[in-house]
Amino acid sequence: MTPPLPPDDRPTHGALHHVEIWVPDLGRAVGTFGWLLEALGYTPYQNWSNGRSWRLGPVYLVLEQSPALTADRHERRRPGLNHLAFHVEDAAAVEELAAGASRHGWRLLFGDRHPHAGGAGHYAAYLENEDGFEVELVALP
Repeated sequence: MTPPLPPDDRPTHGALHHVEIWVPDLGRAVGTFGWLLEALGYTPYQNWSNGRSWRLGPVYLVLEQSPALTADRHERRRPGLNHLAFHVEDAAAVEELAAGASRHGWRLLFGDRHPHAGGAGHYAAYLENEDGFEVELVALP
């Protein structure tokens, strides 16, 4: 059962409730996503044999190693999820996270264009983990 939200965290109509990502190796995913989510201010939320979740306000992200999984790697260039993008405080925070990411199973994508791979006015780091999942860390203007 999902714990109730505190009154201050009640979402607005239409807000995202949660995202569930099926992963081929829960331990590996917890190592990569868990580090990143906690560095971004998410807190551990739910924990069961095949899954974990982290919450920030009323939104939570689930990682689950489902027995119904049909592949052993995510392919972001196929139809479906391409990447998750997260707001980051500023350019210094983008760089700090990007610098620490390799110690937690992430690699920098588009390194030759970092930190402007999204365009001249867009400051971000694009990271990919071993399972093929991509995240974008976007500096707030």
